[in-house]
Amino acid sequence: MSWGTELWDQFDNLEKHTQWGIDILEKYIKFVKERTDIELSYAKQLRNLSKKYQPKKNSKEEEEYKYTACKAFLSTLNEMNDYAGQHEVISENMTSQITVDLMRYVQELKQERKSNFHDGRKAQQHIETCWKQLESSKRRFERDCKEADRAQQYFEKMDADINVTKADVEKARQQAQLRHQMAEDSKADYSSILQRFNQEQWEYYHTHIPNIFQKIQEMEERRIMRIGESMKTYAEVDRQVIPIIGKCLDGIVKAAESIDQKNDSQLVVEAYKSGFEPPGDIEFEDYTQPMKRTVSENSLSSSKEGKPELKFGGKSRGKLWPFIKKNKSPKQQKEPLSHRFNEFMTSKPKIHCFRSLKRGLSLKLGATPEDFSNLPPEQRRKKLQQKVDDLNKEIQKETDQRDAITKMKDVYLKNPQMGDPASLDHKLAEVTQNIERLRLETQKFEAWLAEVEGRLPARSEQARRQSGMYDGQTQQTVTNCAQDRESSPDGSYTEEQSQESELKVLTTDFDDEFDDEEPLPAIGTCKALYTFEGQNEGTISVVEGELLSVIEEDKGDGWTRIRRSEDEEGYVPTSYVEVYLDKNAKGAKTYI
Repeated sequence: MSWGTELWDQFDNLEKHTQWGIDILEKYIKFVKERTDIELSYAKQLRNLSKKYQPKKNSKEEEEYKYTACKAFLSTLNEMNDYAGQHEVISENMTSQITVDLMRYVQELKQERKSNFHDGRKAQQHIETCWKQLESSKRRFERDCKEADRAQQYFEKMDADINVTKADVEKARQQAQLRHQMAEDSKADYSSILQRFNQEQWEYYHTHIPNIFQKIQEMEERRIMRIGESMKTYAEVDRQVIPIIGKCLDGIVKAAESIDQKNDSQLVVEAYKSGFEPPGDIEFEDYTQPMKRTVSENSLSSSKEGKPELKFGGKSRGKLWPFIKKNKSPKQQKEPLSHRFNEFMTSKPKIHCFRSLKRGLSLKLGATPEDFSNLPPEQRRKKLQQKVDDLNKEIQKETDQRDAITKMKDVYLKNPQMGDPASLDHKLAEVTQNIERLRLETQKFEAWLAEVEGRLPARSEQARRQSGMYDGQTQQTVTNCAQDRESSPDGSYTEEQSQESELKVLTTDFDDEFDDEEPLPAIGTCKALYTFEGQNEGTISVVEGELLSVIEEDKGDGWTRIRRSEDEEGYVPTSYVEVYLDKNAKGAKTYI
């Protein structure tokens, strides 16, 4: 089957058909291009979606990703990012392997089609020219024949007429012969042109047109084959990324299977465990008997020694505050400020407790303590352990840097032309100083960590001993004091804002009265292990190695009250000093 033989007379239709084929190819190119744009847009949206839900650095969200469910979600986001990358690969491959290639091929196809149809038109114009020549010679031959016939008839007429002279007859005869000769010449010319036209026409329909149409047919078949190959490539580009997309989906499934609900539950315990023991039973409060408004020094001393003859139970009052607020009965009237004043002025232990609470409130205005003493025991231990680990990493980093500088210095000593060894001394000394500073910091935090790990049970026992110290009328005030001793010095576990505000007012009104009281006796001595800058109200600055007097031991809040002179006293972190208590002092313990 050949277009040249079968479609020899369909030149115009073939021209329209080949143009339609090019239009189809351009339409397919446009389709693929729009598909690549969709893939790029989809990949971009997927990346933006993954980025939108990524945890922000140095934020609370980043801390939440320690849970296995959040880790699995993060893995899903990363896999979706890779998934988006595969759609970008699809777009890039389709653009390079299909769109660009077909666009170049379309230009070549248009040029080839133009050349083939130009040759066809040229051959068509040539045969049309030959046909015109044939028609012209045919008409001339026909005209000459008619002229010769008329000239012959005129001669015969003149020859038959007796009235015509012989000269006129001869002239007519010559004219007839001339016309007859011209007809013969036209006949010969017509015959020659006819033969040549037939030859040209045969070549046109059997050689030129078949060859041209064969080229056009081959061109069209190549176009059809090329668009088929492009469709295969279109599918292959998608198929090539299917394994990688499958791996992305497998990664999401694997991340989902890695979720461990038990581990997440344990992480919740580690994150929020305070280390305190749950509160005990609340004892019955008998309101039928009149309650005392003040607490004697003897009863307070008895409560500190852990005697059981307290009116209100020991476990519940001091440990109740982390969970519930104090019950305020609507029938109970608020005490006048004068009664509160009398209680604080007449009761030494309550004044002592108010000073501790005042110190906690003043420290609350400052920054977070360096030893994390504002946190519950378990959370403080974890923070200290994390700090120790970070310091050890920094020490290792500085140690590696020192080793590298030392090796470089040895190289300079062996090869002076490479550098001056003395130029590294300053850097080496600086790194060594940093290591020493980090080691001192590590020792300080390790001391606090050892203190916390060794004191966790003792803190709970201390809280139980302090929870039932006072009777009903002053229960709210004394309970706040016990909570201050039990919680961190920054007052982060006080019960209510209204109580804090009331105590702040009392602190402002009665500071002068408390400052005028007699100084407490020394119960031992202490030696400063580290330098401490007392920047908050109620604290005192000490220098490493300084000897001072202890006037109040640590009550479980991580602070010890010391005195440098008669007029200079305050609180320092217990972990900063080494305490030597006098065994004969009242209320002193027997440990160091």
